[in-house]
Amino acid sequence: MKLQNSLNAPKSSHNKMTLAGILVALGVVYGDIGTSPMYTMSSLVAGNGGLQNISTDFILGSISLIFWTLTIITTTKYVLIALRADNNGEGGIFALYTLVRKKAKWLLIPAMIGGATFLSDGMMTPAVTVTTAIEGLKGLNINNHVLITNQQTVVLVTIIILSCLFFIQRFGTEALGKAFGPIMLLWFTSLAVAGLYRLAGDWSFLRALNPYYAFQTLISPANKNGIFILGSIFLATTGAEALYSDMGHVGRNNIYGSWPYVKICLLINYLGQGVWLNQVKDLVSYQNMDTLNPFFEMVPAPFRLAMTIIATLAAIIASQALISGSYTLVSEATKLKLLPRLRMIYPTNFKGQLYIPAVNNIIWVLCIAIVIYFQNSERMAGAYGLVITITMLMTTILLNAWLLTTKHNRFLSELIIVFFLIIETIFLISNSVKFFEGGYVTFTIACILIMIMIIWQYGELLKNDNTFHREYVSLLAYKRQLKKLSEDDTLPLYTTNLVYLTKIHEGYKVKKDILYSILDKRPKRAKVYWFVTVNVTDNPYTTEYSVDTFGTDYMVNVQLYLGFRMEQKVNFFLRQIVNEMMIKGELPRQPQTYTTIPDRNVGDFSFVLIQEELSPDTQLNNIKKSIIQARLWLQRYTVTPAIWFGLSYSDVVMERVPLILGQLRSDRLRLIKRDPIIKYYDDGDDDE
Repeated sequence: MKLQNSLNAPKSSHNKMTLAGILVALGVVYGDIGTSPMYTMSSLVAGNGGLQNISTDFILGSISLIFWTLTIITTTKYVLIALRADNNGEGGIFALYTLVRKKAKWLLIPAMIGGATFLSDGMMTPAVTVTTAIEGLKGLNINNHVLITNQQTVVLVTIIILSCLFFIQRFGTEALGKAFGPIMLLWFTSLAVAGLYRLAGDWSFLRALNPYYAFQTLISPANKNGIFILGSIFLATTGAEALYSDMGHVGRNNIYGSWPYVKICLLINYLGQGVWLNQVKDLVSYQNMDTLNPFFEMVPAPFRLAMTIIATLAAIIASQALISGSYTLVSEATKLKLLPRLRMIYPTNFKGQLYIPAVNNIIWVLCIAIVIYFQNSERMAGAYGLVITITMLMTTILLNAWLLTTKHNRFLSELIIVFFLIIETIFLISNSVKFFEGGYVTFTIACILIMIMIIWQYGELLKNDNTFHREYVSLLAYKRQLKKLSEDDTLPLYTTNLVYLTKIHEGYKVKKDILYSILDKRPKRAKVYWFVTVNVTDNPYTTEYSVDTFGTDYMVNVQLYLGFRMEQKVNFFLRQIVNEMMIKGELPRQPQTYTTIPDRNVGDFSFVLIQEELSPDTQLNNIKKSIIQARLWLQRYTVTPAIWFGLSYSDVVMERVPLILGQLRSDRLRLIKRDPIIKYYDDGDDDE
């Protein structure tokens, strides 16, 4: 008999556009893309050789390129197309992958590459945004005092701010999160006001919206970098992928409602920076500045401190969004079995609040290392954006697979995808020069993450490959033995409910190690034997189960179906299932003589977890053997199955078994006849 019941999980529902939802979207979604004006124009000027080497046409063309990049990549691809590819309201590359993974197995490759590159490039966000904001204070006179006089102080203050930010993650950021929306609303409004103040001095700069200036700049000799100028232009849209990933937190419609305001504010600020640059480009005093950041310099002196404080808050919010997004992405990858299990903590009752200590510590160390290594925002911006272009390309490939599953016109869909592939390939080529400017840092991190994913995924496939002589047996063949064992009063009762977490294969087959543990290693007498499989579904918030009792009241096969966003609390779920089965008469009640709970009808539980260790008898080629050894090593030094499946406070027994794969080596002894008087071995020195 099979049952299907809901375990009452929370659903992701942000379908309605509301003012409150739009405010939340401003605080959650746009941190990265919203702070890009702090360093994009600065990178363009520095990349072209400084203020003395730019012209009015170059400035107009740069702004035109920024506008059309935001329009094509962010607005068209992500807001208008990608946001439609949601998985029950959830977005991001792994949510997109779950929509299309049944279409072709090879789609796992772009999902892995995209997830790894998104994580690695995102580690630059806290470093570059906070450093840029603090640089705005350098040399600023506050009540006749200059608090930050040199770049070393900027680095120190940045490290302190980032360290505090990562430290508070363990306590939850619910209260902090409530302030994000109003602060970011103030930030975007400030961007528009500052830009509008400068734009009012030369309204003719609105002509930068004409794509002619964008194309003209790409081929103009005034542009010393040629097509590689797009490496700096791309900084304006690096947060587009994060916008898609954060859809589940705020809802698609609230992004639709907030993006027009965000884009207008960004555009006005870029136009204002352009006007200011055009006004001062010939002034020697500005040309001789060591570090010129038009974002801060265009703000009138009386308002510079206030703008810098707001910029610092916006940088912290952008960093927080990146950190929270990294937790979510790693959690999804883990549930999809792309990464090893890591300890996950839910510090508050606020939906979506998640804290992964290992991820937090790794990102913190890398961010601090990036700040110390690059020293200033100009060098960081020069290395920023390389691998995120790879993420965008991988998302485009997955979007193509998704569009082919919809009712959209196939020819038009493929035409759109080819267009984005060409555009993003051009951006990738233009960003390639960043590899030698520091992009190798994020590229190396991405490669390490991809390698871990390959080891974890392929190692699992090798472990479960039936061609490697893994022994599987059918549970049906052992029904009688299990019944006799459960009724054998000559043996002490091991536990009332004995639970094994194992995958049930076709024909009710399980690894022979499971039955060996119950019957041979030490006969474990129990009232009910449970065989539980946790299946991760494509729907992020699924919480369902099915049961099969094999026509008995002492054997139960439970199939848990949990979404890739759900916590795998097996102990909690199993107790609910037992109670429901007893109410329906599918299992006898288990009254307890000694208990602190009145009328308790559910007995005790013991969970047996099988830990595999590679046997010396394994005969595989060196590559496959190394992959399996690496996977087992990762498994040993990450979160134990007991913690992962919510069994920390349960009775858990770990049993080690040898993992033997490949052709078995023959080590059988051969009987021979020898004269017992003749000594055939050396038993040490004789003392005579």
